[in-house]
Amino acid sequence: MAAPVWSVVIPAHNEAARLPGFLDEVVTHLEGRGDAWEVIVADDGSTDGTADLVERAARQHPSVRLVRLAENQGKGAAVRAGMLAASGEYRLFADADGATPVAELKRLEPALAMGADIVIASRVLVDPAIVVVARPHRVFLGRIFNWLVARLGLRGVADSQCGFKLFRAEAATRLFAELRTRGFGFDVELLLRAQRAGYRIVEVPVNWTDQPGSKVGVLTDGPRMIAQIVRARLSLGRRP
Repeated sequence: MAAPVWSVVIPAHNEAARLPGFLDEVVTHLEGRGDAWEVIVADDGSTDGTADLVERAARQHPSVRLVRLAENQGKGAAVRAGMLAASGEYRLFADADGATPVAELKRLEPALAMGADIVIASRVLVDPAIVVVARPHRVFLGRIFNWLVARLGLRGVADSQCGFKLFRAEAATRLFAELRTRGFGFDVELLLRAQRAGYRIVEVPVNWTDQPGSKVGVLTDGPRMIAQIVRARLSLGRRP
């Protein structure tokens, strides 16, 4: 089997209801591209049958495979496991809810062609051709979060948390090997490390639609995310 050009990593924790439709969408999209591909679902200790449905999909599509964490460790840990198991020349991680359709990959690709190492999707950058459907309170709180993140050292990134990010293989291997944040705050540590390492990061607006059943609670997870980012920032600040 040819080495994959594209790897798509989907972190999943108890996503038996939402994952099947998005997984089908991803497989159909990649099959239509004509390049070798793989899809890796990183199951973060699910208890609802998520792993079983991925294994069924893998029997139908050998390029789909499961990476399973024995217990729930957090989204950062799941994405890290999936990205380090990937072997594609280009590696995308995408949220299981499909809030960003996989077809939006086409908006990220031109930045790779122009020399970017990492291309991240944005729900904040304005583009008249883009539609973002989000609940007003999440938009407001997201802006506060991004303002705080900028104060903690991540500059020049409008939306650190969109779960749709594309990496060249070398950047993915290095950054995810170094990643320490296991929870939802992992994106910021990842981008802080990327900036520190001198990787070229490009942010691109994408179509995005808020999906029911979000795993992120603004009031419960928000403070934990800030604490994770502060720890990561302090840790990075102590290193040469």
